[in-house]
Amino acid sequence: MHDGDSENGTPVERVSTLELFFDLVFVFAITQLSHVFGHAHSVVDFLRAFLVLAVVWWMYAGYAWLTSNVRTDRLAYRLLLLCAMAAFLVIALRIPSIATRHGPTLGLAYLVVVLVHTALFLHAPNSSARAILGLLPFNLVIGALVLVSGSVSEAWNWVPWAAAALPIVATTVARRERDFQLSPTHFVERHGLVVLIAIGESVVATGAGAAELPVGIPLLTAVVLGLALAAALWWSYFDRDAARAERAMVDASGPERTRVALYGYYHAHLLMIAGIVIAAAGVHEAVAEIDHAATAAMAALVSGGVALYLIGGALFRRVLGIGTARARLVTAAVVAGMAPIGVLLGSLVQLTLVVVAVVVMLLMERR
Repeated sequence: MHDGDSENGTPVERVSTLELFFDLVFVFAITQLSHVFGHAHSVVDFLRAFLVLAVVWWMYAGYAWLTSNVRTDRLAYRLLLLCAMAAFLVIALRIPSIATRHGPTLGLAYLVVVLVHTALFLHAPNSSARAILGLLPFNLVIGALVLVSGSVSEAWNWVPWAAAALPIVATTVARRERDFQLSPTHFVERHGLVVLIAIGESVVATGAGAAELPVGIPLLTAVVLGLALAAALWWSYFDRDAARAERAMVDASGPERTRVALYGYYHAHLLMIAGIVIAAAGVHEAVAEIDHAATAAMAALVSGGVALYLIGGALFRRVLGIGTARARLVTAAVVAGMAPIGVLLGSLVQLTLVVVAVVVMLLMERR
């Protein structure tokens, strides 16, 4: 693997440290959404949080496509990426207030992210420089709707977020990704890194739930189970799927490669990232309330998050053609059905059974 010379049209092949820095800032937004999911009090709250994740993930994914075309070693490009990072940081800071009339700050920051993305993409040494102009109107509509959401009453501000998801669907249907190019090695590595960081943040959430609590057997058991769950999710992605996906992306070419990239690395990864975030919120609450009975919401977050991650993993496998999806779908259904167990028998029993179910799935896939 080597750094491609993007200026001469050779694709970028190695993720730079600046991109990794960018990902760390983005994952702060993921952490903020984990708190939002954890404090959701209704279906509307949960739906709003998911829509925010879908819209924010859309532009993060856009930057993964960008840096697969444009190198980050020029001073001007680095400064623009740092501006985008600052805008993502502002977005992350405003995410906890999305359920309120949160004002224009979040929307303005999102528009900055869109404009910097477009400005940098115009310097791509291939057809992507033209393709971004076809995508720009959709991204501007999304940004405008995010801006509108800040001035809508609390009862209805989920509507602009739902409307902002429609241009994402429209670009998928219209095949706007067709004329883009990307470096498969770089692209796969970039998404693998953000999944890894998100899983790492789920471990941090587990530890945060244990802060200031007296150390005892129940707490230690819950923390170890939280780590075991994170490890099982890591294993399900990085043991085989990441390498197989890279080979599949290398073998694909032209419009087929970009189609697979969109469905596999935006849509499927959206479900996986959402699953990690939601499960992390549930484990955090379970650890923090280890001395109290589990609530239905807490149990639903744990089981629902893991199930959603497995569904995303199944879709990822199906789109990339890298393995059977059956075991993951069956396990997702089993894990989703374990939510009542958390309420009846407690969080420790539920976490234990969820971890066992995922480990059994991994063993089945090995065979």
